[in-house]
Amino acid sequence: MSCFKKLDKIKHEVLLERATFSEAREFIEKNSDEVYHVLPGYRLFHDCYLVGVTPIALGIKDSDLIFPLVRPRLGTFVIRAGAEEEVRRLKETGVRAP
Repeated sequence: MSCFKKLDKIKHEVLLERATFSEAREFIEKNSDEVYHVLPGYRLFHDCYLVGVTPIALGIKDSDLIFPLVRPRLGTFVIRAGAEEEVRRLKETGVRAP
């Protein structure tokens, strides 16, 4: 199952559309309570792997996860999704931004 089909099953909101990866990173860093950096290939939702330029910023706002999603030919989107399990795992495994 693709990441896009998986997102259809999760309550989510698109916060930023058709951005560059740098713009998406800045947006996440400015609009999150906590920010973590992960490497490309970091796994979300069991079988979705993030692609992008290091460092990939992931944010936490309340109990939601904010993350970049690259869509070929369309650019990078920033998604906010209710994902308590992913937030918990990120806090355990991610590198917190200074």
